[in-house]
Amino acid sequence: MVVTEQVKELQEKIKELAEKKKALILAHYYQRPEVQEIAHYVGDSFGLSKRASQTDAEIIVFCGVRFMAETAKILNPDKKVIHPNPESGCPMADMVSKEQVLRLKEKYPDAEVVAYINTNAETKTVSDVCVTSSNAVKIVKKLKAKRIIFIPDQALGNWVKKNVPQKEFIIWKGFCPPHFEFTAREVRELKERYPDAVVAVHPECHPDVIDMADFVGSTSQIIEFATTTPAKRVIVITEVGLKYSLLKKNPNKEYIFPETMNYCGTVYCCTMKGITLQNVYESLKEEKNEVILPKEVIERAKRPILRMLELAK
Repeated sequence: MVVTEQVKELQEKIKELAEKKKALILAHYYQRPEVQEIAHYVGDSFGLSKRASQTDAEIIVFCGVRFMAETAKILNPDKKVIHPNPESGCPMADMVSKEQVLRLKEKYPDAEVVAYINTNAETKTVSDVCVTSSNAVKIVKKLKAKRIIFIPDQALGNWVKKNVPQKEFIIWKGFCPPHFEFTAREVRELKERYPDAVVAVHPECHPDVIDMADFVGSTSQIIEFATTTPAKRVIVITEVGLKYSLLKKNPNKEYIFPETMNYCGTVYCCTMKGITLQNVYESLKEEKNEVILPKEVIERAKRPILRMLELAK
């Protein structure tokens, strides 16, 4: 990452503001490198959820997509939560609504609704438990229900189904556009080009891609695997923003990402990249773009999140 004097200056201003205002800056691994550098904590959905539940900061600046900022507000209703770019939503989260979940619950009254954390606050209010890609299998195994309604990600849902065959699954057909861009053919070609490499895949990918993996896990789990495996080369099938964190933790390995092209150019999450240093600075300085949720939504959405945190122990 090439850091200009202008970038350094803006980063220093943000750090000074955060200290002055007693603000905690959280950032997802898919954020721009220069944004990750000013965060107090960088993590995946589960790590960020835990960190948001433990802070005593007066302000939380959440550098991620909308559902993540909402989760921070749900866990910290009395704190000011700022989302630097309100337009940075999650297409997957928007693929299922509260009303659609209620209809499924009516059709399958004996089922528990397992909501991937990648859901909007309203949808969480009618869910029984939330999960992340790092803990979904563990949590579903612990549930007493024999029938599971899994929303909204079909890829993660099918991965959990494969690992928990004793339960019946009703899986919603949502998906992550960037992760679903990856194909088995390009993974096969990369394996042929780098025969000494191991393959790490995010469970939001298509089942055909997951089947080619040496390791399947969340972003934080991929970081741990890729930076500690004996292999010198790792083919990483997830959002390309993770490469920065991988190189930072262990620069002595080669991390190979697919060169798939999508509507953003090379595969990355356009909405994650919608957070910039400039809008972090402006939103913190003016304390604008605050996440506001109705009290009843916060109360109801908090239950499945807290249940997740408890079951994930």
